[in-house]
Amino acid sequence: MTPKTRNIRILDTTLRDGEQTPGVSLTTDDKIEIAQQLNKLGVDIIEAGFPSSSEGEKRVVKDIAKLGLTSKVCALSRCTHKDIDAALDCNVDLIHVFIPTSPVQMKYAVNMTPSQVLLAAVDSVTYIKKHGVACEFSPMDATRTELPFLKQVCQATQEAGMDSLNVPDTVGIMIPRTTAELITALKTVIKVPISIHCHNDFGLAVANSLAAIEAGASQVHTAVNGLGERAGNAALEEVATTLHVVYKYKTNINTRLLYSTSRMVASLSGVPVQVNKAIVGENAFAHESGIHTRGVTEQPLTFEPISPELVGRTRKLVAGKLAGTRGIQAELADIGIYPNEVQLAEIVKRVKELGDKGKMVTDADLLALTSGVMGAVIGEEKIIDLCDLAVITGIKVIPTASVRLVLDGKEYIAAETGVGPVDAVLNAIQKLTSNLEKIRLSEYRLEAITGGSNAVAEVIIKVEDEKGNIISARAAREDIVMASVEAMINGINKCLLKNRNAKQQVHEP
Repeated sequence: MTPKTRNIRILDTTLRDGEQTPGVSLTTDDKIEIAQQLNKLGVDIIEAGFPSSSEGEKRVVKDIAKLGLTSKVCALSRCTHKDIDAALDCNVDLIHVFIPTSPVQMKYAVNMTPSQVLLAAVDSVTYIKKHGVACEFSPMDATRTELPFLKQVCQATQEAGMDSLNVPDTVGIMIPRTTAELITALKTVIKVPISIHCHNDFGLAVANSLAAIEAGASQVHTAVNGLGERAGNAALEEVATTLHVVYKYKTNINTRLLYSTSRMVASLSGVPVQVNKAIVGENAFAHESGIHTRGVTEQPLTFEPISPELVGRTRKLVAGKLAGTRGIQAELADIGIYPNEVQLAEIVKRVKELGDKGKMVTDADLLALTSGVMGAVIGEEKIIDLCDLAVITGIKVIPTASVRLVLDGKEYIAAETGVGPVDAVLNAIQKLTSNLEKIRLSEYRLEAITGGSNAVAEVIIKVEDEKGNIISARAAREDIVMASVEAMINGINKCLLKNRNAKQQVHEP
């Protein structure tokens, strides 16, 4: 078999080691739902649980074994007949049996001598095989076990009939080089398939798992989203995608289901996925920087090592202070919005202003800003424009606003009071514009686009002139007063322009 045709098996332990994540407790229905999803995903072996730990755990492992999944179902067991009998009673395809082999764990975890550990390991594997069930043996804490003793235990369990050897880096102390060296050393005496089980205490679980594969291991223990004890296990989505894309090895994983599987496990476990997590994090295929968004809109390979669709994702261009014109234009085009150059420049400017204030610009924010800009009167067409604004409000203070506007090229100032700051400023604007034409506010609506005290507010208004013409306008800002002012001025401008255009058409020959 050439390296490019190697087929790597995935044993997923989300339902066993993953459930040992502090704070996670899955119900029977949760575990069955996840098992069915792992089966669809193409996991070779599902480690369903630890039957001897409780009657409830035993029942759920038995229930999963009855589902008739394509994936093999595995149960974990200590090296005792009692544990093994509980696993056998679940009618699983495989029993994963383990015992500590490092000096510290033999002494303090199980209070056994090396010879006692050796005898228990051999006896357990022999007992499982006598019942006609496949057996994977784990010398727990293998990476802190003295190599001569580790080889001795592994050889003895191989002779007893184990079907595969799992090498656990139980406390995640390995680095890729030492992992590869250990697997290479074990391969000199072990002929059955070797598996690797890495913990992420130093953030190296995936790297160490891949190093083991390079050295000849043919199976990896993983957990969805990297769940597990302490810092977790090797993340299934990262291992599988790297094996497919970087190594060109085969697995039975349908990578297009990785994201949906990740979201399901995050929801049921209550453990959110960090936004910058590889493959399944919300930012994994998100681009904000101008040069990045320009690159991926022209050619995705410029800043994406893989197609997002490969893992069930879609590309996301993020509006923010680092966003470029090209990225925002592409994001709007994806939803069928095509601003002109002047409008696009104003949209980009407002997005950057929000970003500079520390505001995350959501899709809803961008749509509100765009709607406000594209519905506004921009540039030379404006009849009125805001120059300055001041608002005073507070306890035992009548809300008062003063505004300075340009009307037909001339500056005017007015001040008015109101029941609140928005009412005061809109009254002041109407006081000034009544010199041109009597236009009144007929409807006002405020919507907070996103949650939080810094939410972008969208103001929608309707204004009516003395002829009964009604004009709608909107604006979106993080400042409610400014959004209200902008919407009001947009509405008045539209109304004035409409009336002036109508007068010109009447006087045209």
